Amino acid sequence: MMKLTRPFHGIILILFVMLAINSTSATTKYNVLSFGAKPNGKTDSTKAFLMAWEAACSSADSTMIYVPKGRYFLGSMAFKGGCKSPQITIRIDGTLVAPQDYRVLGKSTDWLSFEGVNGVSILGGALDAKGPSLWACKASHSNCPSGATTLSFTNSKNIRIRRLLSLNSQMFHIVINGCENVHVQGVRIIAAGDSPNTDGIHVQLSKNVNIIKCAIKTGDDCISIGPGTKNLWVEQVTCGPGHGISIGSLAKDLKEEGVQNVTIRKTTFMGTQNGLRIKSWARPSTGFVQGVRFLDSLMRNVQNPIVIDQNYCPHNLNCPNQVSGIKIKDIIYEGIRGTSSTEVAIKFDCSPKNPCTGIRLQNVNLSYLNKPAQSSCSNVCGKALNLVRPESCL
Repeated sequence: MMKLTRPFHGIILILFVMLAINSTSATTKYNVLSFGAKPNGKTDSTKAFLMAWEAACSSADSTMIYVPKGRYFLGSMAFKGGCKSPQITIRIDGTLVAPQDYRVLGKSTDWLSFEGVNGVSILGGALDAKGPSLWACKASHSNCPSGATTLSFTNSKNIRIRRLLSLNSQMFHIVINGCENVHVQGVRIIAAGDSPNTDGIHVQLSKNVNIIKCAIKTGDDCISIGPGTKNLWVEQVTCGPGHGISIGSLAKDLKEEGVQNVTIRKTTFMGTQNGLRIKSWARPSTGFVQGVRFLDSLMRNVQNPIVIDQNYCPHNLNCPNQVSGIKIKDIIYEGIRGTSSTEVAIKFDCSPKNPCTGIRLQNVNLSYLNKPAQSSCSNVCGKALNLVRPESCL
């Protein structure tokens, strides 16, 4: 009888461990076609998608919902949490299409919403929300519904969104609300430059959110950062057209959570209304903004490259005409360069009751029509280091 030498024992042990790992990490797959979905862009596949979710959610295994190539006509859907499956991956090789009649989705808050989920990943695919007809309604000042957010995650954890295309959202494209540990990477967002309220990615009441290597073209903020955002990292994002990357608007409510520990780096703005913006209404609030780093940004023909606006009131309609209670401190602008399409490239318009403090400009170089630009300061304290153009008013 042949004895097993130690190397053979080691090989057998490795094979046993690999088999054990594979047996415990098996992924159960669910194809939406098996539940009756039709990839013709006309047949309503809403029920089939919800059935696929229910099957994946109730499984004890890690699961994958697979959407093959084709176009899938879908109404408003809510994917609820409380799942047995520890990890649900939704792999989309096709395009999800909203109803052509904007009124069908327009009365809903969301088109595709995930509520109270954990460990959900969305990989690839396109979401076509058919927004232009609703935008046209709003432009004509008719009696129009508000519109639906294309994709929202609420009160969820450990979320991944990769290589997704969001096209022509009625309202916001992607909303992260009350979430923790969210990673968004390689996402493309496209809507017309004059499309109303089509924020690209909106984050609020959430912590530990990463937004990496995304390209956003839309009619409102490329990324909007709302109250209660903590530990947000944004890197290698291109924005334009759009209204830039904005913290706020804040001071919507008297009692409001603060925004803290935000890093925005290696961003590019092309023809946008704003670059790096902090905005709050001029009314009392318990909110604050602190610990923000704006690093290494390129501005190309941007109207307001650097702006803090504590008298925010779009279109000057129903302005509160009070004093902003938002406290803004410890904000760094470093390595910001490029061109402004207006003469005032840096504008700090802070609250007279709560002046901005700890504002730092370092290695900033912004010009206007190949000429020196200007800075404007009101109720702000800070310092400028190294080269700062336009000349600092701090």
